[in-house]
Order: sequence, then structure tokens, then C-alpha cells
Amino acid sequence: MKILVIGSGGREHALAWKIRQSPLVDDVFCAPGNPGMDAIGPCFDVDPTDLHTMQELVLQVSPDLVVIGPEAPLAAGLSDALRARGFDVFGPSQQAAQLESSKGFAKDLMTKYQIPTAAYGRFTDLTEALDYLETLAPPYVIKADGLAAGKGVVICDSLETAENEVEAMMTGKFGPASSEIVIEEFMQGEEASIFVLTDGDGALYLPSVQDHKRVGEGDTGPNTGGMGAYAPAPVVTPRILELVQTLIAEPLIAGMAEDGMPYQGVLYIGIMVTESGPRVVEFNARFGDPECQALMAGMSGDIVPALLICATGGLALAHRQIAEMMGLQDFRPAATVVMASKGYPEAYEKGSPIKGIETAEKVDGVTVFQAGTSVDAAGQLVSNGGRVLAVTSTGETLEAAFTNAYAGIGHIDWPGGFYRQDIGWRVRG
Repeated sequence: MKILVIGSGGREHALAWKIRQSPLVDDVFCAPGNPGMDAIGPCFDVDPTDLHTMQELVLQVSPDLVVIGPEAPLAAGLSDALRARGFDVFGPSQQAAQLESSKGFAKDLMTKYQIPTAAYGRFTDLTEALDYLETLAPPYVIKADGLAAGKGVVICDSLETAENEVEAMMTGKFGPASSEIVIEEFMQGEEASIFVLTDGDGALYLPSVQDHKRVGEGDTGPNTGGMGAYAPAPVVTPRILELVQTLIAEPLIAGMAEDGMPYQGVLYIGIMVTESGPRVVEFNARFGDPECQALMAGMSGDIVPALLICATGGLALAHRQIAEMMGLQDFRPAATVVMASKGYPEAYEKGSPIKGIETAEKVDGVTVFQAGTSVDAAGQLVSNGGRVLAVTSTGETLEAAFTNAYAGIGHIDWPGGFYRQDIGWRVRG
């Protein structure tokens, strides 16, 4: 069979890499892809949010399954357009993807389905937003309603800083994405990510993951798209996972189906593990990045049957069989460390040469997934984005996985990059 992977980041590289290992798959195509993905199969330089051109490409390639990686094409309605043409698609509809594309929409659904989350307010009026801030105690959580590349959440320690951030967002900091904002109470606890594969009816839970959103060591500095991740996350105990299933995932999946917007694809549930149990921080409509890299590396089996059944239905009946085919019972601890361009998440330069990936991948268990890379006129791999490489490794234990990943980084020659040296600090010895 032929599978088309949409996207160009480390997440999509990991998905294409894992999909290509399936004995069911003959060809993997990517759009737009990156140099790492180009080694897996042909890449097409097409904007994933350009629905007309994307449909032309899909008609040309005629894949048996389309896997949409990033959130922007989902929010633009690509899955709906392709399904209308008769293609099987892994990824939610535009309506269902509002779980990520509109923070306010997601919060309102949580209220409707009685899903535990932080108290909040939605605002399009600056004065009303500032008045609401005064009803809360610090820290303050301020979120752009729309998509902001993983950077639209700011936590402020003082009222003055929060007021300045609210004004900045509502006057164009993130463009249209922050013309409406959500202000939330601060939740105290430890964050983790739960990924649920679903066809809108059945649900299959992947190993829990913990990522590191802040750019600096010690979880300091501004939020990023993610600087590293590991799986499984010990903070998600069997009891916590049970509560996530019964209080969060099941009510959401059932409620959305009943409301005529069934959710198909992967549901990302960002939780805060609090003293009173798990509460939702956010929902996303796709795999996390870099969480996906750790999940794909640690999974011993075939992911393609799971992707197919989520797109076509029948997961509830085949749940156990699909889990066995994926090898979830044999999941190996996995860790990912992101290498980013110096200056990220603020201004950074592009075009600095990167060497040593092949040597890094000779370290036991290491795979290097590419994201913001390109090839220059001389054929040299160079940086072309903020988050550039995701050095990922498995190990017999989480500690071994971290050791291997950092050993792999030691072989990469990229003076223009940096990385956090404390990824996994909560579980490392």
C-alpha cells in the first residue's frame, strides 16, 4: 500500500520512519517533507494548508491512506476535503480539530461534558479581560485562542506582567490567533501528555509522555514547541490513567460523537496531575512534537493497522489485536532531546552547517529525526528553522535512553545549535 504523510517536522519524520517499517507498506510519500524524510520516500514541495494544490497532489499520488501530521492543515479543513474525494485520512475533521484551533471552544466543551480543568474566561474585549485578571490570584495563565505554533501560552507571576501580556496579545502579538484570548486559573502539579488513538468510538491509549516546553534548563524561560520528551512518564500511574480514561477521554469522545462531530485520529490530552487528580491543561488534534518521536522509537510493532482503523472504523472490536500488532506490551523506554538554533524561540539565523548525524546514529538505539533542515547548493545539510533536530534513543531503562541520546548529540557537529542538558530531570538519577 501507499501512504502519504503530510508535514515537514520531526514529528512527521518519525511517523514516516515508523510507517516505512511496516510490511504492509510499499511506498511512503511526504509533503512537503524535509531532507530526512526524503531518504524515506519522495517529497513534494506543497503547502499543506493550500487545499487546492494538496487535493491535486493526492489525486496524483492516489495513496491508500493520508496521515496528516501538523495542526494547521487540520484547522484549514484538509481532512474534510480529502474525505469528500473518497480518501481515507488519519486526522480529525475541521470541526473536531477546533479542540486545538480554538482554546475557547475546547474549554466550553470541557464545561459541557463536565471534564475537570481550570476555571477560565474567554475575552475579545481588552477591558473585560483586564477586569477578570483582578479576580484571580497569581500566577496567571494567558492563552491565545488560536494556533500560535506552541508559543501562545504565557504564565505571568505578577498582575502587572499579566496585564501587559493580555494587552500585547489582544493588540496583535500572535496576529489573529490572539484577537480572542483565554485566561485561566493556575493549576499546581506536574504535567504529562496522554495520546489516544480513536476512530470516534473506540479508544487505544499509548504510553504516557512528559515533555519540556520551556527553552531553558530548570524549566525556565519562554515556552517553545518542545525541547525534549520521554516515555513512559512515571507520574502517570495506572490510577491516574484510569481517571484520564473515565473522567476525560471517554466523556469527550462520546460527547463529540453525540454532538455530530466524531473525533478520528490521535487525541492529545495535556494533563496536570494535581492533588485532586488529573485536570486538562489543553487538547491538541495531533501527535505532540517531540513526544511523537519518543513514542515511535519506543514502539516495537507496526503502527499502520492502528492508523488505518482510526481512519476507517472498527477499533472497539479490534482493540486488543491492534494493541498487540503495535507492540505496546513491549514498549521500550525512549527519550528525545531537541537541538535548536541559537536564539530560538526568538530570532535565530538559518543556514549553519550540520555534520555528524550518521555517526550519531551509530550509537546504540539512536535515531536522529530532522525538522528545520534543508540542503544548500553544495549539498550540505544546514539549519532552516528553530527546532532543527530531535535526537532520539531507546534503552532498557529511561536512564539508559537518556544516556544514549546525549551520547548521540556528542557526535553532532553543529556550532549554530543548542540543547537542554537536563531533559528528563524529574526521573534521571
